Amino acid sequence: MLTETPFRPREKLLEKQRLFQSIHRHTYLKGPMDKVTSVAIPIALAASSLYMIGTGIYNMSNGIGKKE
Repeated sequence: MLTETPFRPREKLLEKQRLFQSIHRHTYLKGPMDKVTSVAIPIALAASSLYMIGTGIYNMSNGIGKKE
């Protein structure tokens, strides 16, 4: 009977498990690049949307950029 080889060696898996279990943070912030995806990108999206809303309100209040 054929057996599949594991995706990664067992020693590497145990090492990663020890690393992630020793870090006392939220689960979604434990990886090395998780701060970028969980914190920086949402902050950038919120900042850009607030900027666009602000410019839209400014343009509407001053009558700038109207189509005729």
